[in-house]
Amino acid sequence: MLSLALVLYLVQAVNQLTGDSLSGHGIVPRTADGIQGVLFAPLLHAGWDHLITNTFPLLLFGWLALAAGVREWLWVTALIWLGGGAATWLFAASHSNHIGASGVIFGWLTFLLTRGIFNLSYKQIFVSLFLLFYWGGVLWGVLPGRPEISWQGHLFGALFGILAAWFARERRLRKPLPPTKRLTA
Repeated sequence: MLSLALVLYLVQAVNQLTGDSLSGHGIVPRTADGIQGVLFAPLLHAGWDHLITNTFPLLLFGWLALAAGVREWLWVTALIWLGGGAATWLFAASHSNHIGASGVIFGWLTFLLTRGIFNLSYKQIFVSLFLLFYWGGVLWGVLPGRPEISWQGHLFGALFGILAAWFARERRLRKPLPPTKRLTA
């Protein structure tokens, strides 16, 4: 997670040194050029304050999601990153530019909040309740509010986090029930 944070800081430094030349490469809904933002938007930030604000939740939620293993973390992150970004590209307001890692952060948060329920795991539910108690207030960020904040990126990241938790549920819970025996009287 520290490596990912370092990449974000390096990208921000390059962006600042080049006069914010990278910031225009975010998700610009329903445009051919804007589709590239699905890949790059989480790496870009609207200044140091934006990046610093995202850093602690990125490290915390990313690290907690990583606790299940690198392989699961990679595909959960890819689903949130690409799915949330694609949905933002499809449904966000025209003529807008969505940048920042907060969509991925919201996805990790909702992944962590719902995975215990899908896994029927008391330990994971306890972690969920702890996170909800301390960080639940940020979930208001999925609703329209300040025009400079991409609530669409937050919303779609969060929805894909829930979807990732559903897909990541333990194998024993994904197996179909055995066929029932027919009893005759």
